[in-house]
Amino acid sequence: MKIPMLDLPVQLASYREDVLAAITRVVDTQRFIMGPEVTGFEAELATYTGLAGAVGVSSGTDALLAALMDLGVGPGDEVVTTPFSFFATAGVIARLGATPVFADIDPATFNLSESGLRAALTSRTRAVIPVHLYGQFCDLGGFYAEADRPPIIEDAAQALGAKFTHRGVGHFGEYACVSFFPAKNLGAFGDGGGVLCADEARAERIRILRVHGSKPKYHHHVVGGNFRLDALQAAVLRVKLPYLDQWAAGRRRNAARYAELFAEAGLLHRGIVTLPFVHPNAYHVYNQFVIRVPQRDALRAHLSDRGVGSMVYYPRPLHLQPCFSDLGYGPGDFPIAEKACHEVLALPIYPELTEAHLQRVVGEVADFFDP
Repeated sequence: MKIPMLDLPVQLASYREDVLAAITRVVDTQRFIMGPEVTGFEAELATYTGLAGAVGVSSGTDALLAALMDLGVGPGDEVVTTPFSFFATAGVIARLGATPVFADIDPATFNLSESGLRAALTSRTRAVIPVHLYGQFCDLGGFYAEADRPPIIEDAAQALGAKFTHRGVGHFGEYACVSFFPAKNLGAFGDGGGVLCADEARAERIRILRVHGSKPKYHHHVVGGNFRLDALQAAVLRVKLPYLDQWAAGRRRNAARYAELFAEAGLLHRGIVTLPFVHPNAYHVYNQFVIRVPQRDALRAHLSDRGVGSMVYYPRPLHLQPCFSDLGYGPGDFPIAEKACHEVLALPIYPELTEAHLQRVVGEVADFFDP
């Protein structure tokens, strides 16, 4: 019995006819760029999040880029973020000529730490990008509510549906950027992303930026980009959005069962496996279920040999990426992030996993440590 890291074909069975009908609807209209599918999805996403504006864009990366562009971030500016994230989080900062400034992470949640963030702030800080990693909100204490803080762009690429103190993404920063990459909890049939704003005026500026800064057409007030969400992707997402909370509940159920099974296997009290820490004020949606283990790479090879999928998010911190060598960081600068890169391992968590699947995954981990 092979267990992939993610099994999208199994999930497809629950909405296949509806999504084929939605795709056919777009094909029949031949309206592939913008149009009613995009505006319809945006309205539904805004309702889901309880925010004034939701703007569909071409990817989660472009969502971050558009938000930074709306703030006017550029050369001479600094943007503080985490070194433990997907590359896009820092890459968009560098693309605008600004400087990524990293701060270390919390060892329990893997999210940007409040103390590290505060220590990294300078007079040149133009924005802060906390990442709600793996589907859990980044707790920055009172920083979100401070009146004189820099603008916040929530990187919520992995966290649509997550909550903190009963509030969802987009309710803490000026922008929340989400991804609809197929592997995300709400995935399209290709690339896609969104920018969420509590302020409709900000959302309208993002709408203008995504079409080369024009409104009306051919009248360009700012230099934007081609950041449009395809109508076909919007149609797919309209079908899948109503399932999002149900899928999150399935992931949470599987996470709880993993905890029971790992405890029964005796791997927790011996300190061999560290399960994901869940902040007491957080509603974790488990885009990934990430454990910490010794001999991570050997364990991953063992699981692969036995047909069990796993992934490493992320094997190298951003401050040690070759393209950022000019920033002057080196090994040891962010030891918590660097340690995590050697220990984290994501296990299958998709909602369609069965009890037999979960037992098999835990059994294979246990067999590695207790052959």
